[in-house]
Amino acid sequence: MGHDPSAGWEAVADRFMAVRSDVGADIVRRWARHLPPGGAVVDIGCGSGAPIAQALVNAGLTVAGIDPSPTLLAAFHARFPDAAAACEPAETSRFFGRRFDGAVAISLFFLLPEDTQLTLIHRVAAALNPAGRFLFTAPREACEWEDRLTGRRSVSLGMAGYEAALGGAGMRLVGSHRDAGGNHYFDAVAMPAVSG
Repeated sequence: MGHDPSAGWEAVADRFMAVRSDVGADIVRRWARHLPPGGAVVDIGCGSGAPIAQALVNAGLTVAGIDPSPTLLAAFHARFPDAAAACEPAETSRFFGRRFDGAVAISLFFLLPEDTQLTLIHRVAAALNPAGRFLFTAPREACEWEDRLTGRRSVSLGMAGYEAALGGAGMRLVGSHRDAGGNHYFDAVAMPAVSG
């Protein structure tokens, strides 16, 4: 089997869109209140844009999307034709050459290998404006399992692992949340650079 840049998502894109619910949109709406009006947010693993990017747009934010699945990104583009979007893996995305007030990665991180998760945390930190926010989902406990939809290995670094990784990248964990589906959210803020 050849390399799949979508990490299994293209093969299950239609099924994913059919089963994706509004779970988590309420948490994203509350999180969006911490961002400046009209602020720029990158949705990493944006899928079709429903419900996460839609919640951000409804909050008055400017959203850009990254997703490695052509089918999912086409659905995102159809929903938000004026939004910047890129069909590429997050860990190599050119979008991280831009600056953002916020970044979200919902139902993505744990699907990436551990070293890729760490790389992506550093890429997000480098792209955030001072006091920018980063919201992502992963189990609170360090664990491994097989993703039901893609059949791929999934891994969470756990609370301590993510807190250390965020700190090493210049971000601080400022909150955590659990949605109606039992998914855990990590909320981090970019710390100001220390001069001197």
